[in-house]
Amino acid sequence: MPCIRSINVVKKMEYDDPAPLNGKVLKLHFACRARLPHGSSLRVTSSNLWGSTIQSGSIASTAVSNTDANYVELDSEHKLIYSSSVEMVTTPEDYPLWRTRTPVICVVNSGCTDSIFQHKYRYLVVTPGAAVEDSTDAVTSDEQDGVIDVTTWEDPFDNSLHGDETKVVKKKSLAKLPFRVIDIDLSSLDPGSVKETALSYPPNTDGRYLEDIHVDNFNNPNDSSFRAYKETLELPPLDDSFMEEDDSSKPEEILSNKRIFIVCYHLPVTLTKDEISGEYTAEFTESLIAKTEQGSVTKTNETFWVGTVSTKAESEEEREKIRNVLEPLNCSPLFFDDDTVDSFYFGMCKQILWPTFHNIDLIDIAKSGWGKHSFVHEEGRVVLETDNCWDQSRLDIWWHSFIAVNQHFSDALMEVLRPNDVVWVHDYHLALLPKLLHEAEAGLYGKRVIEKVFFLHIPFPTSQVFRELERGENILEGMLHADVVGFHAFDHARHFLNASKRILGLSHESLIGGLIGVKFRGTKVLVTISNVSIEADVVEKALQSQDVQDAAEALRLRHKGRSIVSGIDIAQGLSGVSLKLLAFEKLLTDYPNWRDKVVLIQICLIPSSRINDEADTISHVRHLVDRIRKGFGSNVIHYEEYLGSSLPRQRRLALWLASEVFMAVPIREGLNLLPLEYVFSRKSPRTPGVTITSEFSAVCSILNGALRVNPFDIQASSTSIDTALAMPFEQKVSRRERDIQFVSSSSSGLWTRRVLRDLADVTASTAKEKQKEKNRSNSSKMDSLTTLSGFSISSSPLDTVAVAEAYKIARKRVIFIDFNGTIVMKEPTGKYLKRAMLGTSEVKPPSETIDALIKLCADERNIVYVVSGDTEDNIENAIGHIKGLGLASGNGGSLSHPTLESGRRKWITSNLGVDWDAIKKVALPILAKYTARANGSFVKLTSSSIGWSYYSCDPEWGSLLAESLVIELENKLQIFDVHLVTLKGVVEVVPRKLNKGLVVKEVLRRHELPDFVLCVGDDVSDEKMFTAVFSVIAQCYAAGRPIPHHAYTITVGKKISNASYYVETAADVADLLMKLTGMNYSSGRAMSWDNEDLGQAMFES
Repeated sequence: MPCIRSINVVKKMEYDDPAPLNGKVLKLHFACRARLPHGSSLRVTSSNLWGSTIQSGSIASTAVSNTDANYVELDSEHKLIYSSSVEMVTTPEDYPLWRTRTPVICVVNSGCTDSIFQHKYRYLVVTPGAAVEDSTDAVTSDEQDGVIDVTTWEDPFDNSLHGDETKVVKKKSLAKLPFRVIDIDLSSLDPGSVKETALSYPPNTDGRYLEDIHVDNFNNPNDSSFRAYKETLELPPLDDSFMEEDDSSKPEEILSNKRIFIVCYHLPVTLTKDEISGEYTAEFTESLIAKTEQGSVTKTNETFWVGTVSTKAESEEEREKIRNVLEPLNCSPLFFDDDTVDSFYFGMCKQILWPTFHNIDLIDIAKSGWGKHSFVHEEGRVVLETDNCWDQSRLDIWWHSFIAVNQHFSDALMEVLRPNDVVWVHDYHLALLPKLLHEAEAGLYGKRVIEKVFFLHIPFPTSQVFRELERGENILEGMLHADVVGFHAFDHARHFLNASKRILGLSHESLIGGLIGVKFRGTKVLVTISNVSIEADVVEKALQSQDVQDAAEALRLRHKGRSIVSGIDIAQGLSGVSLKLLAFEKLLTDYPNWRDKVVLIQICLIPSSRINDEADTISHVRHLVDRIRKGFGSNVIHYEEYLGSSLPRQRRLALWLASEVFMAVPIREGLNLLPLEYVFSRKSPRTPGVTITSEFSAVCSILNGALRVNPFDIQASSTSIDTALAMPFEQKVSRRERDIQFVSSSSSGLWTRRVLRDLADVTASTAKEKQKEKNRSNSSKMDSLTTLSGFSISSSPLDTVAVAEAYKIARKRVIFIDFNGTIVMKEPTGKYLKRAMLGTSEVKPPSETIDALIKLCADERNIVYVVSGDTEDNIENAIGHIKGLGLASGNGGSLSHPTLESGRRKWITSNLGVDWDAIKKVALPILAKYTARANGSFVKLTSSSIGWSYYSCDPEWGSLLAESLVIELENKLQIFDVHLVTLKGVVEVVPRKLNKGLVVKEVLRRHELPDFVLCVGDDVSDEKMFTAVFSVIAQCYAAGRPIPHHAYTITVGKKISNASYYVETAADVADLLMKLTGMNYSSGRAMSWDNEDLGQAMFES
């Protein structure tokens, strides 16, 4: 392939400090021999829109046409390519030789470490007015009276086209088209000078090319510039598929030698203290996350558990004893004082998060009457003393305890974690832990080195209920900092996804393998739904126990002649025990034939975790039990209370063996393994039983053979009990067979491997993407690995240090900055509730950003403009007081040049030939109709546009109305020289010729071109600013005028863009401005909205 080694010095300027290569402006000229049909012309594309996913360490080009007419809406691959291409020209004397009249302007991106870098390009043919069969190849220029330019591409490697130079590709996917590559030698670039490099130099004085200059040959497969592409044809295809969905996958193959840390608030262990010796013994409990024998990852990976213990250790000596006894189990206990436990666990977790996650409205928590009754255990001693006073002010103390406990877990983990370790966080108690670990590893390693899973074992509420949480956004963000977020039921995952969308404005997508990806902070968080069953081997062994057999027989003898309906429930309101008793009472009332043939064995567990709730529930249950006994006799119900959160396994299994029917009808419930244990206990050769479950429980979606009921429908519930008791044997067997395979073969060990496999999938996918990025950056061989559409992100991460160095040595600088979304935080349009309304006078940058702008404008070497789509009044009220700052409103429709005077600014307005009075007569009645339909919407009028804002409406309703509005307005306004733009929750009617690039061109043309240009924006409306920067540079170069040493075009967020660089968020823009002005900031974040104590300062300061 050609290699550029001849460098012409255009202008040499020496500096005390050498300038960085990063951001250095370069120029490329091209020449190509092409015999084209009459009327057709040739263009050359840059690599900026279809090259490397992230071209770190490469040259990203922004090709610019010699006219302004090539701008098109960025809604089409072809349009995007077309707008990033340069026109080539020829003369009758030179034909068939085509050349670029203006250069492709390039900037050297960050990460340049080698002397040779590759620039990728393609040639395309434009034939105005030509007929095409495939309309997707048509590109409409909305600045050239609707002329249709049909673009076609060269492909000399398509056998069907060989031998005919005029035949080119129309329908082939852009991703599969061949590309050309040139090598650019940067070794001779002097950091203190401006350089020109060229593939083919501009013509000499007589207009002809030098004979020794390289010239491409259109559609010629033997051209050396195709060498890199031809090498890709010989590469084996990469496998982008996910790992095989095979449960037999070995853990060591998935996890390699990684250590696994299982983190939970309650360690799955039981501690027993010898009262005589004072020594402790420990063993794993019956827990989903405890160490097991069947399929456990502990056999292949070092596994550790971190959490608390229920045993109180008053002294450090006692704590050390507990640590020592747990050490052989690989368990590390954490200890908290009583006040912290009360605030964190009994307060925030059990009084706020637990009911909220179970979809209980906070007003119901405060006013439901739970906790009005204290009660005494049947043995006569007081079990619970209740406090029924609801005090909202306690939430602040509880929240700080919640943060403190999560932080303590994070600190303890970071002491032992190493890169590539896996941390699996369990349940809502530690919802903040993934984010805290992320921040800790970022501070220690500078990047993500620990793989994190967060699994929720209780339901997730609807977004309507979750929004009531005072710190709901913090909890959501905490969970989303994990690589994988897991749930037991799709219903719970669906609510989580909806909350992420409505509260944080995050979108999600379906992935290969039945997984879901949420886009969060530039990464993709995997959401998985994974079901688990019991430890079948352990349960089967226990069922063979003689003690279990004897206990089951004793129950049968005690209730001889009666069919047993059994249930074991936590004595809390959401368990539905009261509704179950009402249904049983209804059965005895409506079906008198069962009064002497059935007995309900109901055991209520009292864990003492929600004291008021348990007291109220027990009081109500006792009342119903007494009423049933009085009405139908004492033999119809067997009622017990058990202090603790779990009945011993032997007692449970004996009850299952004796029961014909198991009934659990919770109002809200996460994972409950008791119904699965019952099904397994009745497996063949034992007689089958019948399970009745609530349609509001997670297990309802797991057990296909269960009878599903709405516990609030008492009549239907009682009928289901009758159906279960009278069910024929064959039907019972049939229902059992639907579930027994899953129940018997889905142990916690296998479930663990499945979830970790999902983690391995997302980790492998991320690694592949990073490898692709690296390969694409360093080798043109990988260029065939583009996205499905043929486009991918071409910008490089911004090196702020390099920008600051270039800024420091520059003698004259021009800075263009967008407003909303760039220096003012823009909440996602999809977010349901927004703290501010874009397009109002209340929206202002944070104080730190304003201070940085003041300092930039105070430097006489700087020309600074803020370019906004907002109205003149709003932008002036926000930052108009800054002396020396230029402003542009209405996306360039109005311009106010920098002024040092106080008072109202002078604005220069251009209507661009649009009759706004006539347009208003047509558009405003339509907009008024839509405004009346959507609360929160309003009409936005500027000097150069008419807009309808639905930003503060319900995002889904607003989007639906916006789609309808666009269709209606397009139909009514087609006779006017305007078009419609939908952006940032606003539908705008704007002149076809209007764009922010007009401001850039106006400013750069009225001044001598500076040494340093900085242009920052965040969305599609800013793309014209980026291309305008390079368009002016190209034109100035062609006219013989000096051009900048450095040019930085920066977009906010990773996206397809004409910008050369990107930053992650608006906070990074503030950091950059402060770095340029020498202002101090901490933790890499200058924005006041990152400070919790400042609340809404992001919108008010």
